[in-house]
Amino acid sequence: MSQTASVSEGRADIATTIAASMRRMGVVGLPRNYEIFYEVLTGSNREMCDAFAALGDRPTQAALDELSRRYFAQSSRQAIVENAQEQIAVRAEEILGLLGRERTSLEKFGLILDQTSGGLGRRQEISGDLLQKIVGIMATATQTTLDQGRQISRAMAEKSVELEKVKSKLEQYKRLADTDPLTKIWNRRAFDRKLAGIYSDRRAIMFHALVLADIDGFKAFNDRYGHPVGDRILQMVAQLIDAKSGAESFVARTGGEEFAVVVDGLSEAAAEEAAERVRAAISEADFVIGPSSRGFGPITISLGLCMATDAGDAEDLYAKADRALYASKVGGRDRVTRFSTLSSGKLTKNWLLYRAE
Repeated sequence: MSQTASVSEGRADIATTIAASMRRMGVVGLPRNYEIFYEVLTGSNREMCDAFAALGDRPTQAALDELSRRYFAQSSRQAIVENAQEQIAVRAEEILGLLGRERTSLEKFGLILDQTSGGLGRRQEISGDLLQKIVGIMATATQTTLDQGRQISRAMAEKSVELEKVKSKLEQYKRLADTDPLTKIWNRRAFDRKLAGIYSDRRAIMFHALVLADIDGFKAFNDRYGHPVGDRILQMVAQLIDAKSGAESFVARTGGEEFAVVVDGLSEAAAEEAAERVRAAISEADFVIGPSSRGFGPITISLGLCMATDAGDAEDLYAKADRALYASKVGGRDRVTRFSTLSSGKLTKNWLLYRAE
């Protein structure tokens, strides 16, 4: 762990610590810099912590960006998303240009019809030659308009196909930008947005709960078996949480060995049962890894549950679920605790690490 990566539970919340550390080191408050400092201060990636420490006390933005490219897929994904957005804008402009050409063509055709109609209205001046010229003009104008219409129609179809492909890629990259690269479940950024969304609709509050989970003794496990084994355990735990939480649940890795489940449509008792299924599944799993089929169990997790109706906003909901999780840790670990069963007391932690960009 680096010299800046030790933050005790009794100190200020991690978001405040991040901001203070960045100011002290003269680092600009960009979202990608917050992400680096979060990983370093929580010590969840030892190799990255060592690389960060090697940058010194006043790291340049270029050095931080290089660190981000090495350890996060997020930065490159953001560039890809921006590129896809530019392509959509270009394709939209091209389609608008085609529509403009179609309008101009139809306006010219309409002008020709008006002029021809005016000529036909002067019956005393009509002769065979004039009729022949009018027919020739109309035939040419009609055929030209039809040809241009077909060309524009084909071009618009092609541009529409290209636009759909770009839009599809953009959606894929957006999903990747919200996915934890190790466990393939939602990441902290997506979780922050999901949690905030609960309180954007007062009706949604009635049907949501937050469950926070933390692997027991994971730091000691990592120290004993090494990070490659630890990473595999994180992947397996994430898969079990995702599988046992229910199809309507939103499962995210919020940092290190911490996970969060946003439960939708369940009562407190049902949400507690779902959390208990997750706990039991992990406690009973063998966690067999590698060709030698070596088992690394038992692994246990502690969980804290809070209903959205028991909190005033997203930050309050996170703090109360976190307090319930802490009670599970203090109470012996490998258990689920509901916030509603606890007496009032000091609440800690700031849930929102990614501010609006």
